[in-house]
Amino acid sequence: MQFANGRIVTPDGILDRGSVEVCDGVIASVSHSISSDDSKGDFIDLENDFLLPGFVDVQVNGGGGLLFNDDPGAETAVGIANAHRAFGTTSLLPTLISDDLDKVEQAVRAIDEAVGRNMPGIAGIHIEGPFLNVEKKGIHDERKLRKLSNEAIGILTSARHAQVVVTLAPECVQPEQITRLAESGVKVCVGHTNATFDETRGALAAGVSGFTHLFNAMTAMHSRGPGVIPAALESSAFCGVIVDGKHVHPAMLRLALRAKSDRRLMLVTDAMPVVGTDMDHFHLNGRRIGIRDGACRSEDGTLAGSALSMIEAVKNAMAMLDLGIEEASGMASRTPSSFLGVEDRIGSITPGRRADLVRVSPTFDIRQVWIGGVEYQA
Repeated sequence: MQFANGRIVTPDGILDRGSVEVCDGVIASVSHSISSDDSKGDFIDLENDFLLPGFVDVQVNGGGGLLFNDDPGAETAVGIANAHRAFGTTSLLPTLISDDLDKVEQAVRAIDEAVGRNMPGIAGIHIEGPFLNVEKKGIHDERKLRKLSNEAIGILTSARHAQVVVTLAPECVQPEQITRLAESGVKVCVGHTNATFDETRGALAAGVSGFTHLFNAMTAMHSRGPGVIPAALESSAFCGVIVDGKHVHPAMLRLALRAKSDRRLMLVTDAMPVVGTDMDHFHLNGRRIGIRDGACRSEDGTLAGSALSMIEAVKNAMAMLDLGIEEASGMASRTPSSFLGVEDRIGSITPGRRADLVRVSPTFDIRQVWIGGVEYQA
């Protein structure tokens, strides 16, 4: 398969009128030249469209009318992945919002099996809670919150194929518990927390590698009590941000980008079931969540995830953060793949990487999507 006559977004910038060769689902070459060898298979004329690496979303609660918490199995995860693929996401982590341990165990087992079977679009699982601070619970059900126990650690470290990400409040766990998780291969993120600056620094030293929806559901910055956010921005950890104009003011995001750079700040959607549908509401733990002005809110006004797709997040990052397509799309592909430790396999248009590709128009509308060189309906 050969893609040609497009604007190829590579880690080194945009390759105008470039070409990409794909062999057996893997990127074989990226260059200015176009082969005339007909034996190379399908020829795709990009007609000056952009070719981007497939998007990687590490926080997806739902999509296509499905909420992962409602039925945390492989079938639900695939349905969610199918819905988000239409918006350029080729790898995602189905995300379980705070729930009982038996539900957590069910989810981890199902996604571990799905990844082991190479189900397209599923890269791992994100367990957001229930080890959170009740004072920063947001939309999470207070009745589900709990301490991090040895039983819970056993569940979180049980996966053999899937990457597990867990969001927790560091002030509610012991540093040695964070270390135990991290040393077992779990990516530990800070979120829904009232931690101090020093507590956050201690958690980073213990093994934290990320921050979940930076700015949201965490201590605000103060001149004499910096809290979580400056600790995050000073560190080498990855920070997820929801760029929908609802969760965080663009000025704060621009400041974070200056401190962190696009190589450590990654776009997440925190998407809910409404993405890819015309739904005007859904239910979470028995609470009605309505869609108001493009935001998901409970009846008391609490934000409950988002109605954001990843291509919208990329376009918002360009508009709100004054970024070019290469930087904005990198925050949706290269950076999250680096966070997950799979940048040698996905996340960039580079020889040797899986051919997860997104074709977008000059106005950044999705036209075609491929996973491992196989085209999926966009």
